[in-house]
Amino acid sequence: MILRNIGQLAMCRESGGQGEIHLIPNAALACEGGRIVWVGRDSDLPVSASTHEEIDAAGRLVVPGLIDCHTHLAFGGWRADEFEQRLRGRTYLEIAAAGGGIRSTVEATRQISESELVRRCQLFLNEMLALGITTVECKSGYGLDVDTELKLLRVYREVARCQPVKIVPTFLAHIVPVEYLSRRDAYLNLLCTNLIPSIARDRLAESCDVFVEESAFTVDEARAILEAAARYGLKRRVHADQLTDKGAAELAAETKALSADHLEQVSSAGIEALRRAGVIAVSLPLASLYLHTPPMPARRLIDAGVPVAVATDFNPGSAPSFHLPLAMMLACNLQRMTPAEALKGATIYAARALGVEADRGSLEEGKAADFLLIDGEDVNHWLYHFRANACDEVFIDGVRLPPAPR
Repeated sequence: MILRNIGQLAMCRESGGQGEIHLIPNAALACEGGRIVWVGRDSDLPVSASTHEEIDAAGRLVVPGLIDCHTHLAFGGWRADEFEQRLRGRTYLEIAAAGGGIRSTVEATRQISESELVRRCQLFLNEMLALGITTVECKSGYGLDVDTELKLLRVYREVARCQPVKIVPTFLAHIVPVEYLSRRDAYLNLLCTNLIPSIARDRLAESCDVFVEESAFTVDEARAILEAAARYGLKRRVHADQLTDKGAAELAAETKALSADHLEQVSSAGIEALRRAGVIAVSLPLASLYLHTPPMPARRLIDAGVPVAVATDFNPGSAPSFHLPLAMMLACNLQRMTPAEALKGATIYAARALGVEADRGSLEEGKAADFLLIDGEDVNHWLYHFRANACDEVFIDGVRLPPAPR
């Protein structure tokens, strides 16, 4: 297949810094066997491509498939009551201390069946795909016990088999469950010597993430969890410095994590540590919007040389939306990222945050042919003129997917 008459194509290669998306005007793109075999100006198209089936892009913008590199996709229930509580002035930590927040979702998730979780995830993914999201990271973390955490990761394995979006599963050490609050060391031992080895043995997750916060794990506890994950071959990620600065950014750098996510309260020392270690910072502006807190200082991070990815943090409490283009627009308006910087953050830098950049995240020869046709003249206009959905067509592995109902 060859896509011709592209108004602008954004390759989004890794080189060139946050704002360089490698635009090609009047472009064409050729695919074979689900891979990109050629990309460039239409006028330079090789004669050998003339045997391909042609699709007319009608002058539209073409970008890589979007990558949501931070979601909590599988969960039971919702927490709309907390939305009202926050609007009335209660904080995230106050709601959590009263038994709400993550703990209330854990109760609901332990009760819901595996088959129902699969069904819910499929419904979410159908809508995400229509928005142009072709790769989704999916965390566990709403089980906290061995059986439910394994259940959540099995759900992701099943969901990956039965729909086209690429799933990247992550085990999340989220908080200490109520039944272990008086014996935290026993819970750490359970995670490090039982749950993490089981997950690695059955290849249920690619990464291990840990939430460092007053209501979750200390830096020392998180270090022990991440070191156990490394021993069993799992990549590392960190929920870092969201509500308070606990030195989690420095921990992400120390443990060679792929990413440090949130970073709303990151220190200057933390930023420098991330830069030196080459860790991706993941911005989650929807969470800041819903929690009424200042967003990650993305401009400071970018100016310091730290690559910034953009994701939704989709979850039932602090970010109950999977609309990644909305998160990209908010990154522009709340964090002073340019549209090009936000696009690079939701493509190649998001791929780096997941360790899949060799295969996804940019439109380059040899990579998976995941790309979108956007109803917009350029990237600036796409994110400036925000609509429910500007994505006209989605291709995954070179396959044109049927349009979703709108």
